[in-house]
Amino acid sequence: MNQGTSPMSRRLLLPASPLGWAALAVVLVAVPLHASLRSVAGGMDNGIVVHAARVWLDGGSPYADPHFLYFPSAVLAAVPQALLPAGVLRWTVPALVTCGLVAGWAAALRLHGVPWRSRLAVGGLLALVLGFAPFAHLVALGNWTVTAAVALPCALLLAARDRWTAAGLVLGAALALKPLLAPVALLFVLARRGPALAAVVLVPVVASLGAALAMPDPAGFVTRTLPFLLRGDDGFVRLYEASPGAVLARLGLPAPAATGIALAGAAAGLWCAWRRWASGASAVSRAGGGSGDGDAARISETAALLMLSAFLVSRPSYDHYLLVAVPLLVAGATAVGAPAGGGWFWLALLPQVPGLAWPWLDTEVRRAFLDCATLCGLVAAVGLRGAARAPAAPDPSGAAGPAAVPGSRDEHVLTRPGRRGYSA
Repeated sequence: MNQGTSPMSRRLLLPASPLGWAALAVVLVAVPLHASLRSVAGGMDNGIVVHAARVWLDGGSPYADPHFLYFPSAVLAAVPQALLPAGVLRWTVPALVTCGLVAGWAAALRLHGVPWRSRLAVGGLLALVLGFAPFAHLVALGNWTVTAAVALPCALLLAARDRWTAAGLVLGAALALKPLLAPVALLFVLARRGPALAAVVLVPVVASLGAALAMPDPAGFVTRTLPFLLRGDDGFVRLYEASPGAVLARLGLPAPAATGIALAGAAAGLWCAWRRWASGASAVSRAGGGSGDGDAARISETAALLMLSAFLVSRPSYDHYLLVAVPLLVAGATAVGAPAGGGWFWLALLPQVPGLAWPWLDTEVRRAFLDCATLCGLVAAVGLRGAARAPAAPDPSGAAGPAAVPGSRDEHVLTRPGRRGYSA
């Protein structure tokens, strides 16, 4: 990665102090412990999946519950939990979700070439735990969004190392557990990686078809879940949806108009994602290099924009979905031109600060308005920065990618034989 050379960037890349590590250890124990004390079965959302697995073990259809929104393959994946008593799940699920989020953060740091022992690594994770409400929400709910939060940076790390087929397999496995990362398949289309895209599609299809054959209602996902998702008319779910279509409708805007605004925002975000990807491709072409797929910033920002744009129109769309994109962007904050290096990015995250009271919006059922503001703000901040970002300049040797700063570690990475412009 082409890390920034500002004093702040240099300080963030220095090793963290023992005090910082101690503070991080305390909060990483406190958050899942608090969730365990408040829950009896490992979280409400995880309980829905486990209940579906238990219904299937008893011979019923897991899709009898309209709130079970996963592929049939997720039912089989939840069977080990279904065999455990609630007392065990109560303590293990919050801890496993926390570990998963930490693993996703570590992969995002690796993607951006940030040392795991740096101040950004420790302080960034500490800020996500203490200053980003969706983190604690996800741990408390035990939602399987954590699988996407782990899989996306891992898949992008493989893609940045030009291992696109392996990245497709990782992404496909995540889709088999929860179809949240489906929009990232567009990244493989932009990169023209046909075999990798086939892996993204085939892994969940094969896993789901195989699992569906073992269900009493093999087409339950198509006949029950898809209509529920397309209608989006569940009164309970609507109170927590962060998509503009749902929020604007709650404010009295006609549903077609609200949906149209959401679609327009998503289309704008997709255009910005295409611009971000195309700018890197044009720079590589002018430099006479290869595909330039190893640019971690280009890959991560494009993927984050694809996901954030999809959240504008997905039904449902919850606050913890932001954990798929936000840590990925924060981990690259020290890179030159990174969206997280601008003030608008952090301003968009302001509604997610825990304990900050907002007039008329301090009730749980109105939190979706704050989540919608964050989502729209992130799409604008990341999208505009990506669309306006100047193409990376080739270095003096003609290699593709951002020009290295003399004397920086990137100079050695970019000029090392056999490297493609990214750090391991």
